[in-house]
Amino acid sequence: MAERTLTSLGELAGTAEAPRQVERELPQPRIDDLGRSYATGKRKNAVARVWVKPGRGRIEINGRDSAIYFARPVLRMLISQPFIVADRMGQFDVLCTVAGGGLSGQAGAVRHGISRALVFYEPGLRPLFKRAGFLTRDPRVVERKKYGRAKARRSFQFSKR
Repeated sequence: MAERTLTSLGELAGTAEAPRQVERELPQPRIDDLGRSYATGKRKNAVARVWVKPGRGRIEINGRDSAIYFARPVLRMLISQPFIVADRMGQFDVLCTVAGGGLSGQAGAVRHGISRALVFYEPGLRPLFKRAGFLTRDPRVVERKKYGRAKARRSFQFSKR
């Protein structure tokens, strides 16, 4: 009886159609009346509102140029990573407002927002950014202070006498 089951399953496998791969359509680009794409980026306590539109590669953050706002080269490199990965350097202008957190968190929030806005503008870029990890919001935040502790985990100093 077990043999019969195996042969009948084998026969079924031979006659059954191979499953067809479903081709997914790319979602429509989300572009407003002014030709911009909007996205919100977050990192730690920083929140960035980012608008991306075709241009000459100008990045303006809180009304200032990115080189002035992010003085450290590492932070400027961080916000230009999405353009480097997508091979779109100098093709988009970025207008951004960012609030909360420190400069490092703000740079991460801007990078997250730029990545999301570019995906809304060109949905075909999603696999590139997904692979690079730019679309994932980094969940690490400062741990809260607990009662009976000096900080989040540090105990008060022990006194023998």
